[in-house]
Amino acid sequence: MTIKQALDVAAAELSQSDSPRLDAELLLAQSLSVERSYLFAYPERILSHALRRRFDELIRRRSKSEPIAYLLGEKSFWDLTLKVSSLVLIPRPETELLVETALALGSSSESLRVSDLGTGSGAIALSIAKARPRWHITGSDISLDALTMAKKNLELLGLNNVALRKGSWCDALPSGKMDIIIANPPYIAPGDPHLSRGDVRFEPVLAMRAESNGLKDLQTIAAQARRKLALGGWLLLEHGYEQQATLISYLLDCGYRDVEGKKDLAGVPRMVKARWDCPASDSNPVNLS
Repeated sequence: MTIKQALDVAAAELSQSDSPRLDAELLLAQSLSVERSYLFAYPERILSHALRRRFDELIRRRSKSEPIAYLLGEKSFWDLTLKVSSLVLIPRPETELLVETALALGSSSESLRVSDLGTGSGAIALSIAKARPRWHITGSDISLDALTMAKKNLELLGLNNVALRKGSWCDALPSGKMDIIIANPPYIAPGDPHLSRGDVRFEPVLAMRAESNGLKDLQTIAAQARRKLALGGWLLLEHGYEQQATLISYLLDCGYRDVEGKKDLAGVPRMVKARWDCPASDSNPVNLS
């Protein structure tokens, strides 16, 4: 079977995918250890039986909705290519809004302290660290597996302005105040049908699901961040479907100022930024329920 024939068959098998032909091309290129352009340059190359078996297995797994990023072992985010596995959440394009917003809050000449809570693969922390080499970035996660993946990506990128720490939300941060705290925490409510559909079924549920209708971790971070942010510091939070108004109200009740919701490129409310300029306190937390 030739490369072209194998791609035709595979694309037909992946007809339920949003991008069957692209998926087939990416997986065959990986099986051959070549760039996608090679497939177009040599469509009549005959595939060996060993290569066919390797490719067929990847197509079988993809046909069952296993994420293409896990099958390839990598995912593009911002201007990086990051290693990923089923132990970490796959970085989403819409999360780049957090990076964009953080970079706009400070120039490359400044030396800011920034933390990325629940760093996972390190997507947010490493993207900011590369763009702002004078900034001091802390990436934290409760998952040792996630930190191992983030460390691998950090080493591959060769960045020297990122520290990784294990722990829960702001409890993992070093002493001193932060200029910017960023988080893309779990925000999907338990029982949400999206957790059992498609590609999402393969991702770590602890990185997606949160109690209190998906608001629990957002609430915890907002409360804790008050004692870790410098005066005038910023909190950036990604949130889920129809959560923006509730989150804005909560942040205002917590004492944050200049609270603003932002939409992603698809026009979907995606994140909130808020400034802290009150004396440090995380007492009297507001009930989100």
